[in-house]
Amino acid sequence: MSQSPAELACVYAALILHDDGVEITADKISALVKAANVEVEPFWAGLFAKALEGKDVGALISNIGSASAAPAAAAPAAAAAAPAEEKKEEKKDDSDSDDSDVGMGGLFD
Repeated sequence: MSQSPAELACVYAALILHDDGVEITADKISALVKAANVEVEPFWAGLFAKALEGKDVGALISNIGSASAAPAAAAPAAAAAAPAEEKKEEKKDDSDSDDSDVGMGGLFD
């Protein structure tokens, strides 16, 4: 999923405002984007300002990696469990198929 230049400009503007300790508003996002000579439709600045209103942007930034780390850590554990289950199933299959005389005439012996 790639973002448009307008979206990226608004993200960077919001990050700049946060970094400077300034309240993130649509007007301030628009001013930064305009200063960067990026053309952005007016709704983008308002959309980002509304989405970040009342949010702890620092916490959002800090938690970006941790949200994806939990599922990533669970994936290897699930993958490790799957082969163990397969081995158990294989052992069951081998013990059930002790039919040495199936009439193949030694084809597979």
